[in-house]
Amino acid sequence: LEEIAPKPVQDTEDILKQGYLEKRSREHSFFGSEWQKRWCVLTRRTFYYYANEKSKQPKGTFPIESYSARPASHLRKDSRRRCCFEIICPGKRTYEFTAPNPAEAEDWVDQIQFLLKDLSSLTIPCDEEEEELYNDVDSSDSVNTASCDTTLNQDEPNMEMEGDDIYEVLPGKQPNKQ
Repeated sequence: LEEIAPKPVQDTEDILKQGYLEKRSREHSFFGSEWQKRWCVLTRRTFYYYANEKSKQPKGTFPIESYSARPASHLRKDSRRRCCFEIICPGKRTYEFTAPNPAEAEDWVDQIQFLLKDLSSLTIPCDEEEEELYNDVDSSDSVNTASCDTTLNQDEPNMEMEGDDIYEVLPGKQPNKQ
């Protein structure tokens, strides 16, 4: 398992959503509250939760990639039951949250599901090297110049032009017509 280095909230990159949620504690203490207010931060790879928004160290983190999110009104019996959602992964811990209102809970679930769909998509390049393949502005700096060079060479003798030419004729050069 890859270990996630703890980061202060202010230093977290690529924040997709953040805000206060109530998180259900794993241990149901007789003395303590079952639900604790936490500052939660969703990034492209990780879900962080902190004691508050000024905290330097997270209370916990988990990689979001293998999880999913869904509404969970069964978590509470009070008027806030429509504000509940859970982040689940088979074989791993389930994280249970209560948002300030039902719309906010729905937004957290939607953001997590959208992120997971994006992460599982094979059509969106997320590697910088792949992006270079599509650089048609200046391929001279590209590592893949040899394999990506699609410049037309008009000096080739075999090149045939038929019908209406789509190329601009430059002064001093005339296309070879047969």
